[in-house]
Amino acid sequence: MNAQISISTMGGLAYSMTRYEERSEIEGLKDLDSQVIGAVYDRYFADVYRFVFYKLNDEQVAEDISSDVFVRLLEAVKKRRGPQTNLKGWLLATASNAVADHLRKIYRRPTEALSETMPDENASTMREEIDLREQGDAVREAYAELTPDQQNVLALRFGSGYSLEETARMLDKKVNAVKALQFRALAALQRNIGEVAE
Repeated sequence: MNAQISISTMGGLAYSMTRYEERSEIEGLKDLDSQVIGAVYDRYFADVYRFVFYKLNDEQVAEDISSDVFVRLLEAVKKRRGPQTNLKGWLLATASNAVADHLRKIYRRPTEALSETMPDENASTMREEIDLREQGDAVREAYAELTPDQQNVLALRFGSGYSLEETARMLDKKVNAVKALQFRALAALQRNIGEVAE
């Protein structure tokens, strides 16, 4: 019953956590043990941050949302509505919801980000910067057209670097379902980017 489950890859070295260890982490959270809370934050923050950053491509917002996910974890634990079995899956699902909340706020009140550097007086450099910005906008628009499941699969697979098996476990889906979602998402992205560029 001490089955191993893969949790993460740090510095190229994969490490595993037994179900017992994960269970005791969840129990420690329920007891609001400060050492367990710190350990959970240290262990999972980078994964949550990568997931959010891949979806939003904004370091500051990704950091803010990632921190908020851990605040939500503590609030849920205090109300006895925290994770029961899969802590990492709970954190990433909460991150996905927080990203969706953030995007809804942005779409209600759109803003244009200002460049932190002044554009070069050279016209070709300015043209290149405009082209890059338009390409980025096209990719973001195409990504926004994907279903939430497709966005999550791409964020986990390519943004966070998880394997098909890890992604399937976190999303509570079969590996073949994740493969199909990934295939459809990439095909839709390619099609949507082509439509935006026309």
